[in-house]
Amino acid sequence: MADAIETRHFRTLFISDVHLGSKAARTDFLLDFLRYHEAETIVLVGDIVDGWRLKRSWNWPQGCNDVVQKLLRKARKGTRIVYIPGNHDEFLRDFPGMHFGGIEVADRMIYEMADGRKYLVLHGDEFDVVVRNARLLAYLGDWAYDAAIAINVGLAAVRRRIGLPYWSFSAWAKLQVKHAVNFIGEFQKVVVDEARRNNVDGIICGHIHHAVMEDIDGIHYVNTGDWVESCTAIAEHRDGTLELISWQKIAKTAEITTLPAPETIRGMQAA
Repeated sequence: MADAIETRHFRTLFISDVHLGSKAARTDFLLDFLRYHEAETIVLVGDIVDGWRLKRSWNWPQGCNDVVQKLLRKARKGTRIVYIPGNHDEFLRDFPGMHFGGIEVADRMIYEMADGRKYLVLHGDEFDVVVRNARLLAYLGDWAYDAAIAINVGLAAVRRRIGLPYWSFSAWAKLQVKHAVNFIGEFQKVVVDEARRNNVDGIICGHIHHAVMEDIDGIHYVNTGDWVESCTAIAEHRDGTLELISWQKIAKTAEITTLPAPETIRGMQAA
């Protein structure tokens, strides 16, 4: 039974790329995740609301309201929530330092873990050359991504009907293209360089929907993933160790995956 799953308590949760307003937003998975995960601080690392898609056509089902209400309820109960806007919710970048319903808006932040390590936290779109230097291309790419998502929705329905597990066509297609142009590697390199310029131990970002934690040239690179395809979040334990959590089913049959192994994370801390 769902009630048999214990609520997990963390020092911090980092979540990004929910894309509320997109038909592909997995609000059901995210709501379930938030139901079973509590934290002293929640950092929303951009693209929580998908303003680009909402401008094209309004889509705000009950699940989107439920996510917003869940976060506001956590804020009322004492959870510190920091919202770092991304490119899809860039309208909030005009309000740094403002509070909305107890949620604080910040352009970026340097966050200190329980063990003293410091991480630069930002969405990451400012280092995406396509978004930064070719706005029209970015919108065209977003349209193509919408088309891939539409295919994904249809395939998911068919796979569910014949008893196959969830599989993201959009994630697969995007990964093939970005591997072809070496986009992910280049993105990681430039954000790691930014972390080094800020004299921090690591960087936490989103934007490219590719969840991973790895050491790159002495900087701990952490990407939160998304809640469209991978349904992942980063959690900080009380001792400062980090865990990548994948939550891709509703609680009764939830598959909880942690990457990398705790021993790897502790090894990174000791380095």
